[in-house]
Amino acid sequence: MDNKSHPVMFTLMVPNESKKFRHAYFTCFLFLYLLILSINFRLVSVIVMVKSLHEPMFLFLVYLCMNGVYGASGFYPKILSDLILDSYVISSYMCALQTFVIYSSLLCEFTILTVMSYDRYIAICRPLDYHSILTNSSCCKFIFVSWIVPNCCGISGVLLSNLRTFCKNHIDKLYCDNWSIVKLSCASSFVNNIYGYVVAVLFVCCAVIIILSYVKLIAACKSSLENRRKFWQTCLPHVLSLINFTCAFLFDFMYSRYGANDIPESLRNFLALELVIVPPICNPVIYGLNIKKLRKKAFPSCTAANVH
Repeated sequence: MDNKSHPVMFTLMVPNESKKFRHAYFTCFLFLYLLILSINFRLVSVIVMVKSLHEPMFLFLVYLCMNGVYGASGFYPKILSDLILDSYVISSYMCALQTFVIYSSLLCEFTILTVMSYDRYIAICRPLDYHSILTNSSCCKFIFVSWIVPNCCGISGVLLSNLRTFCKNHIDKLYCDNWSIVKLSCASSFVNNIYGYVVAVLFVCCAVIIILSYVKLIAACKSSLENRRKFWQTCLPHVLSLINFTCAFLFDFMYSRYGANDIPESLRNFLALELVIVPPICNPVIYGLNIKKLRKKAFPSCTAANVH
């Protein structure tokens, strides 16, 4: 086959000592996937069924949890099938789909965390206007915008990276990602770089909104004990989720763009997997355990243990 033709199949990185530990890897990944599904659906079902939790903050949390399940489903079924079949290949079309699902979910997570920071700003700094500003209609609009923008970015990025000719067909990662596909191309990556910078500017604007919201929140908390209580109870989970996601995303970005072959394979796999393991597990746990109203319903055993 001509090495400049579009490859039908890509090969993915084979996990270290996969022949020896293949079944152990399969068990671990299956456990993680079931854990992600169970804790996220647990939180979502509790919020949907308990009427007192039908508030904007919890509506945004439902979206955050469902987005985590969506992103995880772009990775775990594929790695599980690879391990059970001992075959680490993927078609170019499925690779494009996996890239879109994983990265659109990551971008959606950042936009919804931005919306949640605005929600906390209104709740603490302008409590009297909270329900007039964050109506059901406005919440749905916020969710729609935080969904449509990342998905448009994701589609554009995947099209730019896949409508190219390729010189290689091996992806040095356990799953497909945009930059790994770009690196297989024979053509210049100039357009992809420009596109990446445009998307980066867009999401830096989201980061600015988050920072400004927290500057206002911290200022408001200085003058009121009640505001400080609200901040620690409802803003701390948001801050922890934001730090958790940002660190995981930066790890993945730095590894994808600047990762060197002399980095140990175990470290490279850790950096790649952190993004699809840590946020979807930590987000529901952080919110479920920190917000008392939610903890009572979602994790009653933890509440009972605290009482005893």
